[in-house]
Amino acid sequence: MERDEAIMTRKFEDFVYERPDMDQLTEQMNESLQQFSEAGSPEEQQALLTRMNELRSHFESMAAIARIRYTIDTNDSFYKEEQDFFDQQTPVYQGFLSKYYAALAESPYRAALEEQWGQQLFRIAERTVKTFSPEVIDELRQENKLVSDYIKLTASASISFDGRELNLAQLTPYTLSTDRETRKRALDAGYAFFAEHETTLDEIYDSLVQVRTSIARKLGYPNFVQLGYDRLKRSDYDAADVAVFREQVRKHLVPLASRIREQQRHMLGLDRLTYYDAKYRFPKGNPTPKGDADWIVDNAKRMYAELSPETDAFFRMMTDRGLMDLVSKTGKAVGGYCSYIKAEQVPFIFSNFNGTSGDVDVLTHEAGHAFQKYMSRHHEVPEYVHPTLEACEIHSMSMEFFAWPWMELFFREDTDKYKYEHLSAAILFIPYGTAVDEFQHFVYEHPEATPAERKAKWRELESVYRPDLALEENDLLNRGGYWYQQRHIFRTPFYYIDYTLAQICALQFWSRAQSDSKRAWDDYVRLCREGGSRSFSELVEVAGLLSPFAEGTVESVIGDIGAWLEKADIRAF
Repeated sequence: MERDEAIMTRKFEDFVYERPDMDQLTEQMNESLQQFSEAGSPEEQQALLTRMNELRSHFESMAAIARIRYTIDTNDSFYKEEQDFFDQQTPVYQGFLSKYYAALAESPYRAALEEQWGQQLFRIAERTVKTFSPEVIDELRQENKLVSDYIKLTASASISFDGRELNLAQLTPYTLSTDRETRKRALDAGYAFFAEHETTLDEIYDSLVQVRTSIARKLGYPNFVQLGYDRLKRSDYDAADVAVFREQVRKHLVPLASRIREQQRHMLGLDRLTYYDAKYRFPKGNPTPKGDADWIVDNAKRMYAELSPETDAFFRMMTDRGLMDLVSKTGKAVGGYCSYIKAEQVPFIFSNFNGTSGDVDVLTHEAGHAFQKYMSRHHEVPEYVHPTLEACEIHSMSMEFFAWPWMELFFREDTDKYKYEHLSAAILFIPYGTAVDEFQHFVYEHPEATPAERKAKWRELESVYRPDLALEENDLLNRGGYWYQQRHIFRTPFYYIDYTLAQICALQFWSRAQSDSKRAWDDYVRLCREGGSRSFSELVEVAGLLSPFAEGTVESVIGDIGAWLEKADIRAF
């Protein structure tokens, strides 16, 4: 479809936002759904699907623009009001989607529609239908509001440190200081914020657990666990498969992580590693990019121009059209994400640069998400622009590794140190991400647990998955409050294991790129083009990767990684 040249070059700041007219949307969707159910041929139904996708595109695009502009400045009263609007109206929209998916699943022309649109749309439909009923709209609104309350609370942090008022992201560079006492003071200042708001955080999370459990039971689930999986559209694995993966992590990966931690302790010359040493990896300091945000973006332009013609066109579009907001500032929400604005057919990257190596990591990570959406924009089905979340994370984490040949642009003399830190951090992350997943299974399998019991469970899991970090006298950490800062636990239950599954896949791309970078890259581009048109396991197969759920995969993947890390000349760091 031809698109107007002005639209294809319009900058984000000029994107038109208008609040959706819910009465009009209700009328149009209901009319289209009625016509769909009465259609006399698959061709009629296909035309109506196209029409409904256009209606969806408008609502979802406006929601994306509002969210981006709100998270860029949570003090913006207009977009705060618009975010509140979407918190209230998204459950209504989910009701339309539920009817849409039910009509798809029940279509007498399903076979012909599957031939046209693919089977994955119908798998998504079958799962999504289970996750909604008009009976739970009020509770879905309550859930959205509670999540927004958490975002607002964490974005409001104003922490006095060394004569400055800092938010949580701006505090991060101090937590990586070469001075151990500074690291401790900075981390303790951040945890003091969470401790100060502990009661509120417990109330928000307990309310989220209770409302999600109530929604699940009203929808016919025994608890929220399977509802959480169905919300994430997982069609080819379940909680039992994830439990098998967690066992592989405990058996094979935790010991490697412990060896990395012991190597870290030895490099730093410490008797023991503490919570304020965890992210400080080297005696001369962690690797840092050698320039500011604009300098990083300029080097990223060169990197993506040299990586491939596709990435060159993609990144030039992102910069020319102002589709990134990268630097931390007062009032900006914490974290990083990539969104997609269907009406404009463009992604948007949001992050909080803070002067650490994480600036490069988050840029390449979110660029991986954005590149996939850019390569998938040809899909007419909205679901196919957005893969299921664990598949999405393959794109982002693998992009971090495909960027390795250009890391000298950013880190110069610290390049080897950065690569060691980046690869070893991937290993260290997986046990933590797995602990987050097991914690959430406990929480939603035991919704009656008290806040104190939840924190006790977190401490138990820390001792299993991260046994090498001393918490010393930090009261909040000793009571199991570390997870307060993990926004995924509040926002998207059961999402976090997706990062670990994807990391196992991304590490396979890293290994393959060492011997045949062109073939590895070609497989990656093929994966990106597929978008969400297949299930997770099918996408893994398309990319020529081993399934994380298959027995032996974790052990085989970490073999090459462990060998590379052991050969690294850490004395030079």
